Amino acid sequence: MSQHAAGNDGPAQREPLGGTLLDVVDLQVRYGAITAIKGISFHVREREIVALLGANGAGKTTTQKTVSGMLRPSVGSITFAGQRIDGIPPHELIDLGVCHVPEGRHVFPRMTVEENLEMGAFRFRSPDRDLLAHVLDLFPRLKERFSQQAGTLSGGEQQMLAIGRALMGKPRLLLLDEPSMGLAPLIVEQIFQIVRGINQDGMSVLLVEQNARQALTLADRGYVLETGELVLSGTGRELLSDDRIRAAYLGEELAS
Repeated sequence: MSQHAAGNDGPAQREPLGGTLLDVVDLQVRYGAITAIKGISFHVREREIVALLGANGAGKTTTQKTVSGMLRPSVGSITFAGQRIDGIPPHELIDLGVCHVPEGRHVFPRMTVEENLEMGAFRFRSPDRDLLAHVLDLFPRLKERFSQQAGTLSGGEQQMLAIGRALMGKPRLLLLDEPSMGLAPLIVEQIFQIVRGINQDGMSVLLVEQNARQALTLADRGYVLETGELVLSGTGRELLSDDRIRAAYLGEELAS
């Protein structure tokens, strides 16, 4: 495990299946006079799940929004598949294979499930019907509610729809921000199983998640942010066994 040195990762839980896909170097993000992200560096490999952990306000969502083009970095570089992408707007990043599922789902409430999924494929001339069938197989609840307005779905169903819509864009890197927020444990388990499955199919995932135990159980590696700085990194297994993580994020009382 690395402390204050995010680039020195421990051995992965499984053999990496590819080279570096996303490389973030010395990233700084400012909101006016406030520096929200203070020179962090991290990477995501092909076919890898990486978790960003930290308390509210640590900078996790800001980091994801900067990777996905919603915010512009003040300093530093973001490279995806060998191409500099910092400063590229989100709709162009989708064309390159970066799709973001933000916190809060943001489905189109007056559109049907079918129409929402088709919106995810807007960069193509027409939706891939085989891919649509695959997404509906992943999320049978969406198949049952295919003609229903998205605004009438439960929170868990809307989260499934938001992920399914992103998958329709055929991403190489999926950014997930708080997918378990406000959901029942059984639904959370289903969603994390699906995330594991799409990763095993070849997709890389950058996950922001308050449920540290779920995130680290799922992730190959993780990084811990505190007030805009990376303070710990390691494999999911290493971070799960680290006393600081257990005390701060897993709610465990440690023997003195």
